[in-house]
Amino acid sequence: MYQSGAAATGGDDLTPEKDSNIAQPDDLALLVGRDRKTFIIRLQPGSQLHTHRGVVSHDDLIGAPWGTQPSTHLGYRLQFVRPSTDDCIRGLKRTSQIVYPKDAGYILLKMGVGTGCRVIEAGTGSGGLALVLAQAVSPTGRVYSYDVRSDMQKLARANLEQFGLAEYVEFKLRDISEGFDERAVDALFLDVPTPWDYLAQAHTALASGGFLGSILPTTNQVARLIGALDEADFGMIEVEELMLRQYKAVASRLRPKDRMVAHTGYLIFARALVPLNDKNDD
Repeated sequence: MYQSGAAATGGDDLTPEKDSNIAQPDDLALLVGRDRKTFIIRLQPGSQLHTHRGVVSHDDLIGAPWGTQPSTHLGYRLQFVRPSTDDCIRGLKRTSQIVYPKDAGYILLKMGVGTGCRVIEAGTGSGGLALVLAQAVSPTGRVYSYDVRSDMQKLARANLEQFGLAEYVEFKLRDISEGFDERAVDALFLDVPTPWDYLAQAHTALASGGFLGSILPTTNQVARLIGALDEADFGMIEVEELMLRQYKAVASRLRPKDRMVAHTGYLIFARALVPLNDKNDD
């Protein structure tokens, strides 16, 4: 499909207009089999997807409408759609636990993260939360991701490059006890075992009233963080836990699935406050 360049830019050139309903080269695509096994690929002319049920040529997918059901060379049918952010997170290569999608989306809402925001995260891990943050702040915002392990940041960078989001993330190999380079950021998330050790550094990096978040696996860690937040000029402290139960999507026997991801972590949120001159002032 083409539109007149005169109408679009005032010139005489003809410029191509992409059809968003049609798969294009370099698009991310999700293929799902009847057994619910999934494959996320970036469409490249001449490439092939090799599965346990046969081979699919990328050339057969490029130019096809999203939602079609192509077959492998063995006749195994697949569903062909765009991947969601949830799909991308679950498809990450990882060597460490990631922030689960059910928690990641809620973190964005609670910390007001959106287009144009500047956000710090520590540590990087495999890049699951960095992916969600980068997608949320793009195209004008920035994510600053700190970690002390170069191997983790290498993996996270590769994961974000796979999904076309690495340009929105600045990776920093740093012990955060030394502080953060940024100032007046909108939000800061600590995914580290002892977040109470870094509250002064976080407060210095945050804008006044900025959002602080953290995730911890045990209640004793949460209790220690709450006490430290009270002493470090943070207010509006909240502790929450999210549980998500999936159902078997079969009309004749709709019921909860036999297994669920129950406890993933406690979410702690607070706001950076301007310090009082008199700490005893109520």
